Amino acid sequence: MCGIAGAHGLEAFEGLADATARVRDMVSNIAHRGPDAEGVWSDEEHVVLGHRRLSILDTGEGANQPFRIGDDVLVFNGEVYNYLELRRELEAAGAHRFSTQGDTEVVLAALRHWGLEGALKRLNGMFALAWWSAVDRRLILVRDRLGIKPLYWHQTPEGTLLFASEVRALLASGKVRRALNREAVADQWMYGTVHAPATIVSGIQLLEPGSLLVAQDEDIKMAQWWDPADEALGEPVLDDRTRRTRIRELLSDSVALRMRSDVAYGAFLSGGIDSSAVVGLMSEVATQPVSTFSVTFAEAALDESPWSRAVAKRFGTDHHEIRLTPEDFLAQVPHGLDAMDHPSADGLNTYVVSGATRREGVKVALSGLGGDELFAGYPVFERSARLAQFNWLGSWPRGGRRLLGKMLVAARPGMTSRKQAEIFGGHYFDVAHTYPLSRQMFLRADLQRMLASDVPLTNPVFRWLVAELAPGKKAFGLPFLSQVSLAEMRTYMGHTLLRDADQFSMAHALEVRVPFLDHRLVAAALASPDAQKFPTSPKRLLVEALDGLLPDDVVNRPKMGFVLPWESWLRGELKEVCDAGLQSLKDRAWVQSDAIAGMERSFHAGETTWSWSRVWSLAVLGGYLDRHGLE
Repeated sequence: MCGIAGAHGLEAFEGLADATARVRDMVSNIAHRGPDAEGVWSDEEHVVLGHRRLSILDTGEGANQPFRIGDDVLVFNGEVYNYLELRRELEAAGAHRFSTQGDTEVVLAALRHWGLEGALKRLNGMFALAWWSAVDRRLILVRDRLGIKPLYWHQTPEGTLLFASEVRALLASGKVRRALNREAVADQWMYGTVHAPATIVSGIQLLEPGSLLVAQDEDIKMAQWWDPADEALGEPVLDDRTRRTRIRELLSDSVALRMRSDVAYGAFLSGGIDSSAVVGLMSEVATQPVSTFSVTFAEAALDESPWSRAVAKRFGTDHHEIRLTPEDFLAQVPHGLDAMDHPSADGLNTYVVSGATRREGVKVALSGLGGDELFAGYPVFERSARLAQFNWLGSWPRGGRRLLGKMLVAARPGMTSRKQAEIFGGHYFDVAHTYPLSRQMFLRADLQRMLASDVPLTNPVFRWLVAELAPGKKAFGLPFLSQVSLAEMRTYMGHTLLRDADQFSMAHALEVRVPFLDHRLVAAALASPDAQKFPTSPKRLLVEALDGLLPDDVVNRPKMGFVLPWESWLRGELKEVCDAGLQSLKDRAWVQSDAIAGMERSFHAGETTWSWSRVWSLAVLGGYLDRHGLE
C-alpha cells in the first residue's frame, strides 16, 4: 500500500526542474500513505512519476518505486495477491528474470509480457497504477475492479495530465484551481459523498472502478476493463449445494491470498458475521494464532467485546482489546477531520479504529467490509424487495398516490415517511427508482429550500442505475437482490465505505484488505439466486456456505454497528466545530442561509426533524471547504 502521483505532458510547467519539484510536492503531501520510502523519476521529456512507499511485500530498497524494467516504469498503490502464481507463470515462459521478491516487479513484468488486457485479467488484488510505456510513449492509469484503491486525475488548460492517490496531492501541485464543483453539490448534500467520476473539487475526477485511462501525445482516452454484471453472467449454472461449496472455497482462497505479507498483520474483529467469518477462515490456514483487534467501550450500549471475545476464544486468536472511552474518541475528531481527503459524513470511526490498530504494531489488517453488500445483509435489501411488490400501485392515479403519501407523513412525521411518500408519488417501484432514496440524507424538496436556485439538483445515483439496469444491459439480467447489491457496491460501499477505509486507514499508514471483494467471489455472489440469500436467516447463503464455522449466537445476534453519542456531542463538546462548519455554508452565496439556520435551531432545541447525522454531514462539508480553501 502506497501513494502515487505524477504528470504527463509537461507543458503546464516551467521546465523539467519545475515539473519534478511539483510532483515531489505532490508526493510529500501524501507522505502519510507511505512513510518508508520516497521516489521521483522522469524521462526528462514527457512524464514525471512519484511514489511514497508503505513496505509490505519485500521490504528491501530494491523494491522501491518508481520501478523500472528496461524503459518501462511503474508506480503502483495496493497489492496484487496472486503475485507468486503470476511470477511462476512468467518465469516458466522465460519472460523475465526477477531481482525482487514482491509484487511490483511482477505487475510490471506482466504488463510487458502479456500486454495491458492480458495482464489486467490475471491480476487479483486492489490497486491503482500508472505505467509509462516508453516504446509507445504513453501513460496508462488503471484502477482495480471494485475501486478499492482511489485514483484521481486532472487535465490542465495546457493539456498536462496530473494524477494522484489523493485530492490533496493534486491541489498541492499548484496547477489545480481551488474551486468548488457546483455540479457535485447536490450529490454531496444528498449522499454525504460525491460519486465518480466527479469530485467536490472542480476539474478533479475520480477514475471509476474497473476503468483505465490512456494518455498519449495530446489525447486522453478512457475505457471500462471490468464489468461485475458481465462477469456474474459468465458464472456456471450450479445446484444449491455446489454453489455453497463454491462460495466457501472462493472466500477461503481469498482470505488465504490476503494473508500474504512480509510484515505483521491481523484482522478487525467485531464479533459480527462478516469479521468472524474472515477470522475463522484465517485460523484454518494460519501456522500461528491470528492477531485480532477489537475496539471496546466501558458503556454496555456501545460495547461488542463479549461477542468478539467469544469468537477470538473459539478460533484461538491472539486477541487485542483496544479500550476507548467516548472522550478518547472525541479527542481525535479534529485530527480525523484534518485527515479527511474528500468530505465524508461517515468515516471518523474508521480513523480512530485504524489508528488504534496501527499503534499495536501491525501494518496490515483484514476487514469484513463487503459481506453485507454481497449477501443481502442490510435492511435495504428487504425494503427493496417489499417495495417491488407494490408495482400494482403504479396503475393508480398519481394524484391519489401523492395524497396517500401526504397522509402517511401527517400520521407519522419523519424522514422515513417522507421517503415513502416520494416513492408512492413516483412512476415505478423497481430498484432504479426506489434504491436512490434509500441512501439519501436529504430529499429534493430539502435541497430546493437549502440551496440557491442556480445549483443543479441532479441525482447521479438515479441516473447511473436507470442506465445500468435498462433492458439490454448486462445488469438487467441479474437476480433482483443482485441488482440491489450492484447498487450498494457502486454507491454506499464504493464511495463511502471504501473511500473512508482508504483515506482514514492510510492516514495512519495501515493497509486494510477486504477478502469479500475478491472479484471471483463478487461474481459468484451476484450470480446466486435470490432464494438462496433471503429471507430465512441473516446472510443465509454466506452462513450456509461456511457450514458451521460460526456459532449460532454470532449468526443470530442483533446487528449493533459502531454507535457513539454523536447527538449529545453536537449539542455539547462538538458544538463549536459543528457551528463553524455550518457557518461556512451559511456564508456562501449558493446556500440559503435561513434554511440552514432553521435546521440548526431545530436540532439544538431537541426537535427530531433533523437527525444528528444530517446536521453533521453539512458541518463536515462546510469545514472541508474552509480547510481546503474551495471557493
